[in-house]
Amino acid sequence: MLHRRLIVTLALTSLAACGGAPADDAATTADSTSMAAEAPAAPVAQDIVETAIAAGTFNTLAQALTAAGLVETLKGPGPFTVLAPTDEAFAKIPEADLQALLADKDALTKVLTYHVIAGNVPSTDVVNLTEATTVEGRKITIAVVDGKVVINGNSTVVTPDVAASNGVIHVIDAVLMPPQM
Repeated sequence: MLHRRLIVTLALTSLAACGGAPADDAATTADSTSMAAEAPAAPVAQDIVETAIAAGTFNTLAQALTAAGLVETLKGPGPFTVLAPTDEAFAKIPEADLQALLADKDALTKVLTYHVIAGNVPSTDVVNLTEATTVEGRKITIAVVDGKVVINGNSTVVTPDVAASNGVIHVIDAVLMPPQM
């Protein structure tokens, strides 16, 4: 019964917030299955990890995050800005080198945290930056070249501003390697 009340309350609150009929107290406490079916609850945004997995093009990144033990961190409250290499980006790394990286938790953690910036940095802010400090501790360079954002001179943002509940993902076409690795 409490679950049904919560669904009805959320649905009616969402409806009222969108300019629909105002929620009244009697309706929000009603125990009515038909009301819950008629007024679906607002969708819940996914966190960065769930968003990346749902996209289906970040399987290697998900594998790497798991191997490094960073999944729970990126499911945390954030906010985070993640420069997310696609499976195609990881495929540019020779297979033996990629397998060695996935097996070395310390090196893998450095590489992955080099792809994360603390805070929510949307593309409207990124285009005004020349560098940013990563969670790994080192800086990345940022340039706009022919209307595209280029990171460290070799990785292009191919899809900016993929929203998540705890930050934003900018999809990139090459894996970033921290200096001195």
